Amino acid sequence: MRRAKRELVRVCAISDVPEEGAISVVLDDLPIAVVRSQGRLYAIEDVCSHENVALSEGEVEDGTIECWLHGSRFDLATGRAIGPPASRPVPVYPVKVEDGHVYVAVPRRVRT
Repeated sequence: MRRAKRELVRVCAISDVPEEGAISVVLDDLPIAVVRSQGRLYAIEDVCSHENVALSEGEVEDGTIECWLHGSRFDLATGRAIGPPASRPVPVYPVKVEDGHVYVAVPRRVRT
């Protein structure tokens, strides 16, 4: 199986992301939560796999994010659902920090 090529896209300044918190950004119609937890930055799809709500509005703690609606919890590094009612993971994206800016590697959009 071939992996989709990814491109790094600047999404925000590091200072835009709160400690133990998240912000929401949209890249080519793809909602992404940029999250800081325990001093690390993560990028995770900003849609709970249980309900269609923004994860970026939930609580961030110990490398996880909790959906504000029903309490599903996801591992920020892997996207794995670690608390019900969600059972499916959410996509995660590689993050790079350079010169005070956060870049996220998103699937390259096919242009026709």
